[in-house]
Amino acid sequence: MNIIIVKIRQELKQNSDPHTKVTGQRFFKEKVNIYGVKTAIVTKIAKAFDKDIVAKDKQSVFDLCEVLWQSGYMEESFIACHFSFLIREHYEPADFKVFEKWVENYVSNWASCDTLGNHTIGSFVEMYPKYLENLKKWAKLENRWMRRVAAVSLILPARRGKFLNDIFEIADILLLDEDDLVQKGYGWMLKTASESHQKEVFDYVMKNKTIMPRRALRYAIEKMPKVFKVKAMTK
Repeated sequence: MNIIIVKIRQELKQNSDPHTKVTGQRFFKEKVNIYGVKTAIVTKIAKAFDKDIVAKDKQSVFDLCEVLWQSGYMEESFIACHFSFLIREHYEPADFKVFEKWVENYVSNWASCDTLGNHTIGSFVEMYPKYLENLKKWAKLENRWMRRVAAVSLILPARRGKFLNDIFEIADILLLDEDDLVQKGYGWMLKTASESHQKEVFDYVMKNKTIMPRRALRYAIEKMPKVFKVKAMTK
């Protein structure tokens, strides 16, 4: 087995904590596989290999990520996301299929979904905006994580004021989604977009507030002035 994988797993096992393992499970409805390592320590473990990762060719890094994802452990998925984001300057259009495979085959909780979406996939679509159309296709799939990642992948671009029309298109597709985690995902996307486009997002919410799930609506207006919140929440 690759020496980096061996070292990572040794570090995770040495830093696992029974209390963190128990409390970590409470954040998820579904059963998750976790070592019980605090996020800050996982990040520190990952960063210790930064020089090794950037010295490798992209395919070797993706192969490492694949092994980490295959483990099913959330901490290893976080490290895989760190590595794939670290080499973002080398992304090429064909890499989208790799990221799609990871979501389809390995993502099984909101934390791994958001980490991959926010950073790796979000950076990719900023580089190659034509793949926004693929996110819109994901938003229509049965897999809840594909639908959620379609929204959360636009969090960082939204923070920079980008892709507003595409954000609204994805919100339209997910508008009546019955899955609470998908509702939270697209509500979060709208909330972030409101930082740069408050009026446009408020108008969108007002137009849809009679049918929009309250969970998504509350997320979307969270950063708005109180007067806007009152209007949005009043039936």
